Amino acid sequence: MRLFDTHCHLDFPQFDKDRDKVIKRAIDSGVVFMVNVGIDIETSKKSIEIARKYPFIFASAGIHPNEVKNFEISDLKKIEELGKDKKIVGIGETGLDYHYGKELSDRQKEFFIGQIEIAGKLGLPLIIHQRQAVEDMIEIIEKKKFPERVVFHCFDGDENLLKICEEKGFFISITGIVTFPNAHRIREAVKKFPFSRILAETDSPFLSPVPLRGKRNEPCNVRYIVEKISELKGRKLEESAEEIFINSVKFFNLPDYLQNKGFGVKFNI
Repeated sequence: MRLFDTHCHLDFPQFDKDRDKVIKRAIDSGVVFMVNVGIDIETSKKSIEIARKYPFIFASAGIHPNEVKNFEISDLKKIEELGKDKKIVGIGETGLDYHYGKELSDRQKEFFIGQIEIAGKLGLPLIIHQRQAVEDMIEIIEKKKFPERVVFHCFDGDENLLKICEEKGFFISITGIVTFPNAHRIREAVKKFPFSRILAETDSPFLSPVPLRGKRNEPCNVRYIVEKISELKGRKLEESAEEIFINSVKFFNLPDYLQNKGFGVKFNI
């Protein structure tokens, strides 16, 4: 069974003592690929460093909405430069977060729109963070030109946003929240949304799935998320895992990436 953790933060200090062991556990559990996601300039650089060390780990570069207070809009030029690295497969995570920092909503929008444009310019997927900002998010979606491939990371199940994602051909990425007892809205969203545009992620070290609540999350735990998605879709686990894996490979354009960016490997899905 091939698995793909499409969103993790292995550069975070929670992994400083055993990062290599965590990565080995992921590979031993069937995780073929991981994307380590940057949340600011420094973590984007660290993500690239980790990805360079491991051929099966890739990276994204972006400035998270909760980090915009620490940067100037001109700093997005650094994100664009990082986005040209051969191990970068996405821009983000970027977006809007009004749970924290709503007073900076205009600044968040400015950084978000700037990163939308960078993803389009570089032809890279866009990784979006959205928390309690659905109305403004939908307004931006309706007004701006988005890149061809867009994913809402840690999708929260909002019905209006789900409808927009379906109309626009966006992807949604499901975390361990889907296993929580009270996550009815997310489970309904998974049931309704086209399987061909669903990804799975751990968001490690956060959001450990049931039965691991309270423990540090790791990429190997993406299996629990795939199992729950499979159950909700009424499919056999092996079939579901393979479809989610292929969705992920296609979203991040890894067949083309591995063939043309110096790895000397052809990846056949």
